[in-house]
Amino acid sequence: MFMEERKEKILAYIKNQTRATVHDLTSYFQVSESTIRRDLKELEESNHIKRTHGGAVLAQSVSYEQTMLEKEKEFVEEKQAIARKAVTFIEPGDTILLDSGTTTYELSKELKSLPKLSIVTNSVAIMQELAKNPSHDVMLLGGSFRRETSALVGPFAEQSLKMIRIDKAFIGINGIDLKEGILTTPNLMEATIKRLMIERARQSILLSDHSKVNKVNFAKVADLNDINDYIFDELPLDVTERIESYGVNVHLI
Repeated sequence: MFMEERKEKILAYIKNQTRATVHDLTSYFQVSESTIRRDLKELEESNHIKRTHGGAVLAQSVSYEQTMLEKEKEFVEEKQAIARKAVTFIEPGDTILLDSGTTTYELSKELKSLPKLSIVTNSVAIMQELAKNPSHDVMLLGGSFRRETSALVGPFAEQSLKMIRIDKAFIGINGIDLKEGILTTPNLMEATIKRLMIERARQSILLSDHSKVNKVNFAKVADLNDINDYIFDELPLDVTERIESYGVNVHLI
């Protein structure tokens, strides 16, 4: 079977089943795991599917939004490694901001070993994790609670952000559109909050795994060149160079 024919059949299989594991596909098509993973990578790059840990699901519309519970099960090791790298950016006495997200949540777990910090967040889940360490000063932004992401958003959160300045903001994102050079997320209110976080920080640091690259969501957050640093797990050299062309410092874990 030729590669293009196999990819068409893989896509048809996933459309029929809505999701598939690498094991399912290797058994069904009688090819190696490396072949299936390569096919899935190419199907994801053409926006037909979205790769998950151990498999793939159909690509969703720009307004589709996963819940925290769904996202926290994906790319766990990658998010933990990104979080450990992010810790090295933090210096004693810093005032930092943690955006709501599963990678920033992993970062909050890594802060227990650090000396006293001032930490701002709009995430209820992150606030609960930070509450376990009494040595840090923690500020939770007010606002309307979004259950999908455990985030506080809206006018109260926006007004609070406009009153403060941050040394370093650690930002999570749903999509990185390299063609337009923009960051995107499914929800307009969250896009506004993320944009303000970037604006209020002296240094903005993007945290995301490779699945967010070339993914487009409904609402624009900011231009890629508004970000100072980007910590990621794995990307092809040409993609890394494309991101760096926007003036972003890229850090591989």
